[in-house]
Amino acid sequence: MTQSILIDTSKCMGCRACQVACKQWNQLPADKTEFAGTYENPPRVSPVTWMRITFQEEETDKGVKWYFGNQRCMHCTDAACEIVCPVGAIYHSEEGTVNINFNKCIGCNYCAASCPFKVISFNRKTDLPTKCTFCYDRIASGYQPACSTACPTGAITFGERRDLINQASHRVMDLNDNGNSNAMLYGLDELSGTGMLYLLEDVPSHYNLPASPEVPLQARLWGMLFKPLRIFVVLAMALGLWTNYNKTREIKNAVKSQKSSEHTEHNG
Repeated sequence: MTQSILIDTSKCMGCRACQVACKQWNQLPADKTEFAGTYENPPRVSPVTWMRITFQEEETDKGVKWYFGNQRCMHCTDAACEIVCPVGAIYHSEEGTVNINFNKCIGCNYCAASCPFKVISFNRKTDLPTKCTFCYDRIASGYQPACSTACPTGAITFGERRDLINQASHRVMDLNDNGNSNAMLYGLDELSGTGMLYLLEDVPSHYNLPASPEVPLQARLWGMLFKPLRIFVVLAMALGLWTNYNKTREIKNAVKSQKSSEHTEHNG
C-alpha cells in the first residue's frame, strides 16, 4: 500500500463537508432520516451514504468535549471482505485500495457480514454491496479523493503512506507532550495496516472504531478451506440459476399455451 488518507481528528470540526463532497462526486442521493436525539445524520452508512461523520460528546472538567469520527471503508491490507468473496470480485488495486468488480459479484453479502468495521452496505434493489471507493477513479487519474479537497481545516490529508505516518507520528508526540497521553495513530498495524489512517485524541471507541479489529474466524476458515473450491461453488450456483430459469420458462410457456388453447375454444 503506497497511498493513504490521514484523518486528524484533532482538527476535525464536524462540518461534514467531506460527507457532502463524497455524495456529490459519486452522485449519491440523500438518505431519508428522522431526528433521533443526535447530531449524526444519517445514523449509519448505507447504499447511498458511503462515508459519514460520527458525533460523540463527553462531559469533562473543562466542559463538553466533542469527538468527531469519520466512518467509511478502511481499505485494509488484510481485508476480510476480500478473503470471503467466493468469486474473487473484491481485490486490491495497484494503489492499495480495496475495489469491487461488479461484473463478477453474485450478491452473496458475505463481504458486508464479515467486515469488522461494519462499513459495507448491501443494496437490496441491485443485490450489490456498496462502500467507500477511496475515490479510485480520481486517484488513478492523478487527483486527490473528493473528501480531502473539501476539508476546510486540513483534517483530511491524502498522500504517500510513509509520509503521512511520519507526519502523524510527530503530531502524536506533540499531543503527548501537551498532556494528552491517549493520543495515538490508528490504522498503522490494525489488520496489517489500513489505507485509512486516523490520528486520534482519545481511545478508538470515541470515534466508532474497534480497539482491536480482527478478521472473523469464519472468514479465515473460508479462506483456508473453502475458497479454493469456489469455482465449483460458482458453477453449482450457475447451474441452479440456469435450471430455475428453464423451469420458469417452461411454466410460462405452458401457461401461455393453455391460455391460447382456451382462447381458441372460446372463439370456436
